[in-house]
Amino acid sequence: MPDRRASPFSLTRRTLFTLAGGALALNARAGHGQTATSSPQPLRMENGTVPLRSGAPATVAWRFTPEALVLPPATEGAQVELTNALPGSVHLTWHGLDGMTSAEPLIAQPAFQPGTSRRAALRASGTYFLESRLGGDRMDRPLPGAALVVRETAPPEVDRDEVLLIEDWRLAVNGTLLTPGRDSSDATTIYTINGKRDWNILTRTHERLRLRIINGCHRAVIALRIDGHEPQIIAIDGRPAEPFPARDGRMILAPGARIDTLIDAVKPPRTVSPIHLHDGTSPRPIATLSYSDESPVRSAPLSPAQPLQRSGLPARLPLQGAQRFTLSFGAQATEWHPADGLSLTLPPAFRARRGQTVVLAITNHSQAPATFHLHGHPFRLLDRLDDGWKPFWLDTLLFDAGQTHRIAFLAGYPGAWLLEFMGIAWTAPRLLRWFAVA
Repeated sequence: MPDRRASPFSLTRRTLFTLAGGALALNARAGHGQTATSSPQPLRMENGTVPLRSGAPATVAWRFTPEALVLPPATEGAQVELTNALPGSVHLTWHGLDGMTSAEPLIAQPAFQPGTSRRAALRASGTYFLESRLGGDRMDRPLPGAALVVRETAPPEVDRDEVLLIEDWRLAVNGTLLTPGRDSSDATTIYTINGKRDWNILTRTHERLRLRIINGCHRAVIALRIDGHEPQIIAIDGRPAEPFPARDGRMILAPGARIDTLIDAVKPPRTVSPIHLHDGTSPRPIATLSYSDESPVRSAPLSPAQPLQRSGLPARLPLQGAQRFTLSFGAQATEWHPADGLSLTLPPAFRARRGQTVVLAITNHSQAPATFHLHGHPFRLLDRLDDGWKPFWLDTLLFDAGQTHRIAFLAGYPGAWLLEFMGIAWTAPRLLRWFAVA
């Protein structure tokens, strides 16, 4: 794809965070009575390469192959056969996974040993992100992530369904890749989409595209904007949302977050619309939406999209009588530990009663922005007065320095679950606590 640069859009790091305020069974052939009718699709972690330098050989990297896997609906048996062909063991984290304690890394699911395989049956439609980075900052190379899509039985009307897995790399002057936690001041930051430095999305006038955008970066918070188009968000973190327009056309994602958006191709044939990425430093073109010279695919754009079918989550969360807890990280919050320091002998962050609504007031006391990830339980972001919530579910949330958010979730799954806190700097550690539902 030629380098078609356009005027950058203005977005500071603080603006980035202000705007952002805005089912698996492992080692089993099918999950909980589900009849599997399709063969598992292979997904390997192995040595590979990624083209990061123009005119130079591709850089050696650890990769998932393929890095984006599209599966049939869960009712048809959405199965994956995972193989670890890396030289070391890893811990797998499934973003979008609800309620499976047996898959909880460090707590219930043992490390994925090299030369072994595991089978997974995904039981709910949505956009997932699978990563192997928990506790892996001391490895020789950055650990990979993969996008997985389980199609709906009744998908929205679109002409094309595209997966965009965005990853970041720190390339040292000697041509090797740095792992998070190491000084990267002399390294070059490079972003890729689906393993390439540029990506071209072809369309025709009046087509409707569904873009499944996954932030597969290690630490970076990113924002995307498609010049001249108005994204309609229909799902966040793999769960249906009431359709709404992206604020100022910008889609903001924390590491591991996913956004499903509809793009109506309303421009005339031969239009070229750059897609810019912003990470709080400077915008950069990362992809292009290119219109063919063919006539429009239909006489007018499609009518507004209807909400996706509910994913089994409750329509309402009763906040009156909810269990309420406070959490903080950064500064003097010494209760958070790296992966190799976490133990269930440590006191839990809180104990929730099964079937109860839990409200967490979470404050970032550090001097820098950070992200928070809740395992096993999707949550609602509450309004300031706790009198309502945003019209979507999340599993990951952004915090500016000194910011407090209140979230609510249904403690529906008994067991021990992880809480993750991570700064957005490349050298920031990934820290953990755990909580109990009983």
